[in-house]
Amino acid sequence: MIAIVPGREGLREHGIDVRGRVYWHPTTSQLYSHALARGEGRLAEGGPLVVDTGVHTGRSPKDKFIVCEPESEERVWWSEVNASLSEESFERLRGKVVACLEEEDVYVVDSYAGADPRHGVAVRVISESPWHALFAKTLFIDPDEEALESFEPDALVLHAPSVTASPEQDSTRTGTFVALHLSRSEVVVGGTFYAGEIKKSIFTLMNDRLPLDGVLPMHCSANVDDEGRVSVFFGLSGTGKTTLSADPERHLIGDDEHGWGEDGVFNVEGGCYAKVIRLSAEDEPEIYETTRTFGTVLENVVVDEKGVLDLDDDSKTENTRAAYKLEQIANALPSKRAGHPSSVVFLTADAFGILPPIARLTREQAIYWFLSGFTSKLAGTEIGVTEPQPTFSTCFGAPFLPQPPSIYARLLGEKLSEHPRATVWLVNTGWTGGPFGEGHRMPIGATRTLLDAAVSGELDGVEYRVDPIFGLEVPVEVPDVETVLLDPRSTWRDASAYDRKARELARMFRDNFERFAGDVEETIASAGPRI
Repeated sequence: MIAIVPGREGLREHGIDVRGRVYWHPTTSQLYSHALARGEGRLAEGGPLVVDTGVHTGRSPKDKFIVCEPESEERVWWSEVNASLSEESFERLRGKVVACLEEEDVYVVDSYAGADPRHGVAVRVISESPWHALFAKTLFIDPDEEALESFEPDALVLHAPSVTASPEQDSTRTGTFVALHLSRSEVVVGGTFYAGEIKKSIFTLMNDRLPLDGVLPMHCSANVDDEGRVSVFFGLSGTGKTTLSADPERHLIGDDEHGWGEDGVFNVEGGCYAKVIRLSAEDEPEIYETTRTFGTVLENVVVDEKGVLDLDDDSKTENTRAAYKLEQIANALPSKRAGHPSSVVFLTADAFGILPPIARLTREQAIYWFLSGFTSKLAGTEIGVTEPQPTFSTCFGAPFLPQPPSIYARLLGEKLSEHPRATVWLVNTGWTGGPFGEGHRMPIGATRTLLDAAVSGELDGVEYRVDPIFGLEVPVEVPDVETVLLDPRSTWRDASAYDRKARELARMFRDNFERFAGDVEETIASAGPRI
């Protein structure tokens, strides 16, 4: 029998009177043992824990709610991504989750979000599920023994995936709910076993807190070279944030969530959550190795009766995932903090095959493209997405923004003005040679070469051309990259078809940006495509 860690009394302050067993600060080994004993996971070759999230193999953005309450109501961006929930409905959902937790054994994980102590948040996750507790332990920042002794939570996640809502009674859309009470920094989750909801709910809370301190929260990865040159990579899931930041020649700060404060960039998390479908040991050796490592949680990855993984099998979902500690990447930066960026990269997976593989942006263009957030939702990242869908996800992270996009755009503009040496790049990791279904994905080798040249300063003095429709500065030649790749129009079999699709995309940009026109300066509004 695994030893029980005392701590029942500590949960009463959250209104939870647990009648089962409380596993406080469980070890990775304990959580493995419990998940395996309960039949909720399998041990694969090399040591990862393989789990199945059931029907929810991605986030459920339409089932995320923010409580409408006096303290935060005026600053919330009420929209499709931030549906309103009454305090009464929140309390009902909280009561259902608490009732479940009180009847079961529970797992309590205390950790931190935010590597900068001035802006960090102490997070307590209470879950009915051992493998979800392991996920939280993996994705957030571990406190040391001294910090644990004096730990006082700033934010609370009550997690009971087996609990479902009653839409008529609880004012939800379905039985699934991720409800955030911003002024109380509380999250209740039910009706979904997809673990990504835990990390993204805390990121949403940080996206509310950090701007209040003048810090820009960023849905980005980040790394730094030996000379201290920091690069950040904005982008939605599947655009290459994790892959491109895991560069063996640079030190990884983090793969998904960061803040840009007065001293520079800091990671919000202590782990990584990477897509692993068709992961290549040759192209992504460090991430590949984590899928063969003890402590990694693999979601919806197919494993045979011998415990052998098949990363190419997408029969469960395209959105197979690996959760692992940042330290599993050999060149990870232990402090998870570095200086101010010299390169800001916007990653877009253009399913139209129109945008160049790399382009340089002015400050005004940077804010325009940041607000636009053009990319493609890739298969599996959200329920119902089965093939790439062009979309505009403002600030490259609309589902996680509790405040209006103009708040984050203003902060980005301020940071770029304060640090004028920071160059902004647009990088297309999507399609070339035609749209999805006709063209092919941008070669990852070419993308890496272009990024290496950009962040090292090699592109500072090369010749550029200006794209006639999008107004972007595109390098004419880059060593070790096929010149034809730098001109998307020349990769299409029918140049006139490219022109038509380019004008169509430009109109989409124009129509989308109309919602921001009254919130930005004219120089920014006019920095978009020319039709």
